[in-house]
Amino acid sequence: MRLAATLIVILLFAAGCTQETQNKIGRAVQNWTGTDGVLEIYAGDKLVKRFLKIDKLTTASSTDGAGARPYRFGYGILDANLNGVEDRDEKKVYFEFSDYSTSYVFFENPR
Repeated sequence: MRLAATLIVILLFAAGCTQETQNKIGRAVQNWTGTDGVLEIYAGDKLVKRFLKIDKLTTASSTDGAGARPYRFGYGILDANLNGVEDRDEKKVYFEFSDYSTSYVFFENPR
């Protein structure tokens, strides 16, 4: 009985949240459980950078908190030789890229 009541309270809370709050909760759960994302950066039709083992991409917030800035950032393994595998000499790096001028694809690693 207590479990059912707890679940009802949680569902009512979630239903009352804004879409952005629900998204933040979903990202928190996803970050906790982990992902294996891959980010590919293109110059025209040519792959120029690849980052492996990304757990999330974050949209930068303005300093006054009133909106988002036009870039994303995160941490991942720089795949320097673009072979899709983390090699011994490839390290985890911080990266950022523009939402407006960067052609990119972000996906979960299918392995």
